[in-house]
Amino acid sequence: MIRVLLADDQKLVRVGLRMLCESDPEIEVVGEAGDGREAVHLAAESLPDVILMDLRMPGVDGITATGRIMAARPSSRVVVLTTFDDDDHLYPALAAGAFGFLVKDSPPGDLLAALRRAVAGEPPFSQSVLGRLVEQAVRARGPRPQATPEVPELSPRERDVLAMVGAGLSNREIAERLHLGVSTVKTYVASLMRKTGAPNRIRLAVLAAQSSGAQ
Repeated sequence: MIRVLLADDQKLVRVGLRMLCESDPEIEVVGEAGDGREAVHLAAESLPDVILMDLRMPGVDGITATGRIMAARPSSRVVVLTTFDDDDHLYPALAAGAFGFLVKDSPPGDLLAALRRAVAGEPPFSQSVLGRLVEQAVRARGPRPQATPEVPELSPRERDVLAMVGAGLSNREIAERLHLGVSTVKTYVASLMRKTGAPNRIRLAVLAAQSSGAQ
């Protein structure tokens, strides 16, 4: 069973998420939080595998709650549920330890698949969110068109894998396209993170998209 904690200040949203999660026999909702403080408490009490976290909540917001949860239990998987007007909160959430990002209007199947990806150690993120993260990263670099992201020397296969990570593909999808084993793809991803210094798959995807756009 995949144990899930829901954190959103809108009860209607939580009800919808609970119904969706419970439609899958392999997913169990172990708690609901209406604010960040409650989310931190329930995360420590129920020990969920994945926390679906809204960013905008009264009192303790989702970013602060994410940071506190990660400080107490670094193995936690916090997947942020975001909207298109949350752009200013994406990088702070990533810095706080968010493991993945999904837009709230994602298809139901994508959300259920994201829970499985998170448990498997693959950060799930909507392609639109990745695009916004890249835009923010580019803006943060300043108006220096000659400054391109520094990507170390990579083999052709490593560059293929990097590009597909940047496109938001899962390890299984990459394996199918490149006719490799999933474990082999995981090895490539780990090697890419080590070579580029990317601390997680999302930052690796941002680097991939940046370097692609700079070519």
